[in-house]
Amino acid sequence: MSRARRTNDWGFPRWRGYEGARDAARIRLCDRHGCSEPGNCPAPKSPNSPDRWMFCQKHAAEYNAGWDYFAGLDAEEAAQREAEERQTHEGFHESAHYGWAASGDGTRSRDELRALEVLGLEPDAEFDDVRKAWRARAKEVHPDVRPGDEEAAKAFQALQLAYEVLRAAEDRREWKG
Repeated sequence: MSRARRTNDWGFPRWRGYEGARDAARIRLCDRHGCSEPGNCPAPKSPNSPDRWMFCQKHAAEYNAGWDYFAGLDAEEAAQREAEERQTHEGFHESAHYGWAASGDGTRSRDELRALEVLGLEPDAEFDDVRKAWRARAKEVHPDVRPGDEEAAKAFQALQLAYEVLRAAEDRREWKG
């Protein structure tokens, strides 16, 4: 009479990985024709539909590259929808840092990113870098240095506005946090 061996499954922590059971693991394949990778990235089949395609990461990126949430809307309707979405889903904005977000870490507004672009800085620049870049560029195009130069005056105004936007944002962060 053989005695059953004790498994490593008892207690905490589990000594084997999940999906490591003796039973066959159910894996859904990518919905892209001909792909044999696991499909673990959901993608909507159509707007406002609960139906989802399940793609592998490569095909999900390919599918999402052509997806336009604002397709068929003019600029005003798109801006209105974006404002409504922001208002109802603002709590998820901070989580953009952990996902596939745009440049930056998700803590800066679109205006702040434009202002950093004007100053020629990266999206994650510190405020000390902002101050240094603003001073250096402002000295080049200041109206006292270039009197009568319209282009320099416009560039100086753009730099001033960018600095004001970033300073106000920094003040809000210091006050808030």
